[in-house]
Amino acid sequence: MADVAFELFVEKGVQQTSIQDIIERANISKGTFYNYFSTKNDCVAEILDGIRYDASQRRIELQVGRPKKDRHVFVEQISSLIQMNEERNINKLIEAILHSNEPELKKMVLHHRIHEFEWFAERLTDVYGSHIRSIAFELSILFAGMLQYILFVLRISNYSQPIEKIVSILLSYIELIMPKMLEQETALLDDSVLDFLRTKMDQKMVSLEEILELAKQIEKQARFTMEQKDLFDTICTELKRDRIRKSVIQPLLKPLKQSIDQHSPLKSQINTFTHLVWYYTKLK
Repeated sequence: MADVAFELFVEKGVQQTSIQDIIERANISKGTFYNYFSTKNDCVAEILDGIRYDASQRRIELQVGRPKKDRHVFVEQISSLIQMNEERNINKLIEAILHSNEPELKKMVLHHRIHEFEWFAERLTDVYGSHIRSIAFELSILFAGMLQYILFVLRISNYSQPIEKIVSILLSYIELIMPKMLEQETALLDDSVLDFLRTKMDQKMVSLEEILELAKQIEKQARFTMEQKDLFDTICTELKRDRIRKSVIQPLLKPLKQSIDQHSPLKSQINTFTHLVWYYTKLK
């Protein structure tokens, strides 16, 4: 049934496909559909879970009995996923979801993509060493961006290249970027960004209580300068007001974040704190 739904979603779009369409194409009763899924969104979730499972199995099969540090294995794993996407029209399904007006479905796609970025980042550290862990997530996004547009141009120009060749060359570009990012400390993202994405992905609405609890933990560990202390205290005081003033809090977040030294053990916590405060005040 999920396979039939998949076909319809690709053909007609997610919004344009009704449960009745799925029932008729699958030649089943309405009761049978509701035995498996309570909503159409549940059906989409099942499809995306199946895609992740199949991708995971392919990667495991390619890894068995071979060293984790083997670059060629990594290239094969990435290439295998691209081929699966092409064979099964997975990218068309993703596009159909992103063009829908379904926030819940879009969160499922975010979950799917974050899962892929995390896998890529973990494999990067397997192949190149744990010293790149702090930049691995950003590297995974850079690779995905390059890959997406190279494949797009090849597709519209009707020009073909072997998938493994494309992956290997793009990976060689990432290999050139790595030492520059580490040496010059030019990473644009950090762990707090991933934490923020996971918060949205997991559909967790950050609460004021959680933010204030994090603030307490930071205060216990922090050795702030006078300027940093003033910024931090002002933000916390505003958060405790009955009517929180966004115009006071939001301009203070960036200076606080930038004031913390890159190598400070508090850097990640402060980044997470400022992201969560920004998100909370944005939704107020």
